[in-house]
Parts: sequence; structure tokens; C-alpha cells
Amino acid sequence: MAITREMTVGEVFETYPMHAQKIANELQKIGLNCVGCGASTHETLEAGMYLHGMDDGAIESLLVSLNTILSTKIDGSTITLTERAAKKFIAICKVEGKEGSFLKFFDKLGGCSGYEYVLDFTFDKKETDTIFHQHGVDILVDKSSLSRLIGCEIDYLDGLNASGFKISNPNAKSSCSCGNSQSY
Repeated sequence: MAITREMTVGEVFETYPMHAQKIANELQKIGLNCVGCGASTHETLEAGMYLHGMDDGAIESLLVSLNTILSTKIDGSTITLTERAAKKFIAICKVEGKEGSFLKFFDKLGGCSGYEYVLDFTFDKKETDTIFHQHGVDILVDKSSLSRLIGCEIDYLDGLNASGFKISNPNAKSSCSCGNSQSY
């Protein structure tokens, strides 16, 4: 089943919960801040886009993007670090003088939705860490966070409005509108 212009915003998120964060990012990227807007959940994608002054070409372009997201397989058995994110992490390590460090990935209580993601450098591998290897980077995830983080994709976005590491988590049930915290 594909996302169509007749689907409501709520229906899209209910139908594709594993892709919800990426779908939300795509909507926000074009100026539809439907995530967290209670009024928009019963509105169709088409109606919402028309109300925001967008035309049929913009609607079709969004539908292609959203359905491309759906075609991306989520590997729920690992932590995925995109090649772009790996290159950025390695470059930052070099600038910071932390070459050879691990990427420590965990979440902690905080933020407006319950948990915040943390990415950090570490040279210390603990017995409680699970190691994932992606594009020349070793990612350490403590077993206490693993059930909430398994399946995550860590990417790096570089754009005019925002640059930084972006985490998509298929386990998140909701997130704040700023995208910095989530609940499970």
C-alpha cells in the first residue's frame, strides 16, 4: 500500500509507524509541521498542502519522497550508521584529536518527550557495551539502552536550515516537535 494524497496525516502515521520519524522529517522539510499539530491529523495530505499554498506538482513530489521512504528496508537487528554520518564522525575525530575513538550512542531521561539521544566519543569499551561496525566506525551501545535503540539509523544532514546528526528510531512512539526527544 502506498501513501496517497487522500490519506489523512493521522492515517499515514498509524499505517507506517516504523517509518514515522522519517515521514515527519520529510513533511517538516517542505514546511508542513503536521507533527504535533492536533488540527492536522484529520486533514488529508492534499488538503494540508493546498492550505499551505502548494500545488499539484509539490504534492506529487512529496508523494514520491514519502513512498521512497517506505521502500527503504529497516534493519531492526542493528544500529545503522550511514556512510555520510561515518565520514563526518571520522572527520570530527580528526579535528578533535580523537582519532581511533568509538562512537558511543545511548539515550538518557530528558527533553520534553521523555528520552534524549546522546552521541559521544569514547576510548573505553565496557563489558556492557554491544558493538556495531559500520563504514569503519565502531558504535558502542550499552545493553541498558539497546532495546530502545536497536533499529536506529544515524545519519548526518548538512543543509541551510539545520546541520547535524539525525537519528531515526522505529521504536519511538512519539517525539517532540523539535525532534530532540522521544518516548517509547
